[in-house]
Amino acid sequence: MRGKDKGFSLIELLIVVAIILIIAAIAIPNLIRSRMAANEASAVGSIRTMNTASMTYNSTYGNGFPPSLAAIGTTSQTASCTNAMLLDSVLTTGTKSGYYFGLQTGTVQVTSASSSCSGGYGYSDGYVVVAYPVTTGTTGNRSFCSDASGVIRYDPTGAMATGSNALCPTTLNPLQ
Repeated sequence: MRGKDKGFSLIELLIVVAIILIIAAIAIPNLIRSRMAANEASAVGSIRTMNTASMTYNSTYGNGFPPSLAAIGTTSQTASCTNAMLLDSVLTTGTKSGYYFGLQTGTVQVTSASSSCSGGYGYSDGYVVVAYPVTTGTTGNRSFCSDASGVIRYDPTGAMATGSNALCPTTLNPLQ
């Protein structure tokens, strides 16, 4: 380089770009793992919220456990047994923070005329709430399941759990 020339040579710029690429290669996988951990923590928190909402629905309306996610969610401006407004509008849609959510009903429907809910009947034998990743390995690795017992269970494969008789599969690991 002559004394009058100012600036960087091509080699110097290539070295800087290579260093930036090396740092990015180290940082990006950690960022993805952190995001998956945050999504899983959000899913567990949402499952807890859905458990509380289902229990509140049962005690408030005397109608058994909720017949659908919309029944405990927020779908209009007035609270009722078909729109209890116990979940936020995002969770009511069934997708939040990289996870799908669902509510599987029990098998014994309440048909009592003494129910305070005239818009539909719930289930007396419980419910199952599930959360599973939108894209396994990208938005989360584990799926979650809980029932009226309040125990949250997980499947390390990320497959959606299917409850039977309003209970999560006992083969799933309890979350600690």
